[in-house]
Amino acid sequence: MAASPREVMNKRFHVQLDVIVAPVTVFLVLFFDRITKNFFSQVLSEGESIPVIKNAFHFSLVHNTGIAFGLFKDQGIVFIIIPVIAIILLIYNIYYYRNHEHSLNLIYVTGFSLILAGALGNLIDRVIYGYVIDFLDFRIWPVFNIADSAITVGALLIAWKCLRLREE
Repeated sequence: MAASPREVMNKRFHVQLDVIVAPVTVFLVLFFDRITKNFFSQVLSEGESIPVIKNAFHFSLVHNTGIAFGLFKDQGIVFIIIPVIAIILLIYNIYYYRNHEHSLNLIYVTGFSLILAGALGNLIDRVIYGYVIDFLDFRIWPVFNIADSAITVGALLIAWKCLRLREE
């Protein structure tokens, strides 16, 4: 059965929106991640902390050689290979859906883009410095950065969308 002109226009609009949302999201997250990491690296020495809200929120410079939340420290090349594989899989996932006439929901596109940007931001640190620059310190949680936040928000968006689809 042939698609109606309205359905064709709607699909084109969503594809065009995906083409805009994905790179803009990746660019913005990478831009703010790089700016903030460079700023705090220049303002603070490693291990130094500036309280914003005493005992609740600080800017603390940490050089993280592990993965999320400082786990598995000093594993070297493994933490370059894993993000590269994740980035390839994310790009393939978006490419696959776009080329197989599946419409990716804007929430998925945004979620995948946030994860991709976060993975790229932390990968850039690992390649250049050998560690990830973290600076957001809520004192009850390990220190993290903009890239980590983007990965977390992206994963939550995708999980939320998957749960909603499951309910329908």
